[in-house]
Amino acid sequence: MNRTVVVIGGGYGGAAVAKALDEEADVVLIDPKDAFVHAAGALRALVRPDWAGNIFFPYDTLLRRGTVRRERAVAVDPGGVTLASGERMEAAYLVLATGSDYPFPAKMDTDLSGEALRRIHEAHAELAAAGRVLIAGAGPVGLELAGEIKAVWPDKHVTVTDPAGQLVPGFLPEFREELHRQLDALGVELRLGTAPVEQPPAEPGRAKSFTVATTDGGEISADIWFRCYGVRTNGDYLADGRVAVRTPQGRVRVTEALNVEGHDHIYALGDITDVAEAKMAGYAMKHAEVVAENVLAQLRGERPTAAYRPSPVPSALLPLGPGGGVGQVPSPDGPVILPAAAVSAYKGVDLFIGRFAELFGVTRG
Repeated sequence: MNRTVVVIGGGYGGAAVAKALDEEADVVLIDPKDAFVHAAGALRALVRPDWAGNIFFPYDTLLRRGTVRRERAVAVDPGGVTLASGERMEAAYLVLATGSDYPFPAKMDTDLSGEALRRIHEAHAELAAAGRVLIAGAGPVGLELAGEIKAVWPDKHVTVTDPAGQLVPGFLPEFREELHRQLDALGVELRLGTAPVEQPPAEPGRAKSFTVATTDGGEISADIWFRCYGVRTNGDYLADGRVAVRTPQGRVRVTEALNVEGHDHIYALGDITDVAEAKMAGYAMKHAEVVAENVLAQLRGERPTAAYRPSPVPSALLPLGPGGGVGQVPSPDGPVILPAAAVSAYKGVDLFIGRFAELFGVTRG
């Protein structure tokens, strides 16, 4: 019996499902990177480059039985995957876990951890020299970056813009109110309902003083800027439509079992799915639990029964530096707001580094 499970993508969901299947399946994990990158720690790495090495985890410690191929998938079909090298790998089961790209520094723009570290150190030096910072995008990434900058350099002037008129729509008013309160206390200038008319003249993360006009008729002056918007789903290897026809957002339609529609042996998880929820690492890892349970059932000759149902309550842990932030989590009585102390204890202090050190079987100080 063919027990080969090919997992395409070694991010949060892909690494978790590969680990969960490793003891009972012949797992092959395909990813072009030379290390897993814990993107949730990337913003802290920018402001504390001495700590930045903590966000990289070599894949060679992830699996005990399975193998990791440092390759890029260029096509999939119901029987397997074709790699950029031209090699075709047959698989009894496929897991599509290629995630998404996002502008640096929230995600790295290279497959090499050494280059990524150099990029972080360079951007840190540019940021350290800048007195005024513009962050374009007031979603969770932009707000978290503002908090990290203020935690290290409280005197820097940080301006966050967003064309939307409201922070984090869909969350409780108390969540937004607490965000506003803490951002005000940090001295972050929040300009909602506006955005730069044109992209600033310098590249993001490069120090160069500029003034740009804004869509509300004003202007913003800064010495450096970062782009915190513009997610792109990674699914080009699905372009021929042999496995799935993607949605206009580039995502894959899945069943409650997280099967790609029309295929009981092909699964998808994380950002590439069309599941109606925010695209967050925590959700991808929950998807991985469902996929692993179903694949293991099939390998044992059983009927897969695990189902994934997104929570009707949007949840988030949004740190504003190591000691600040606000959270919203579901409970039997509805959404609950978590104060800064709880967010710091759960996430803000170490940004879950310990959890991923355990997953990869390494020790981090």
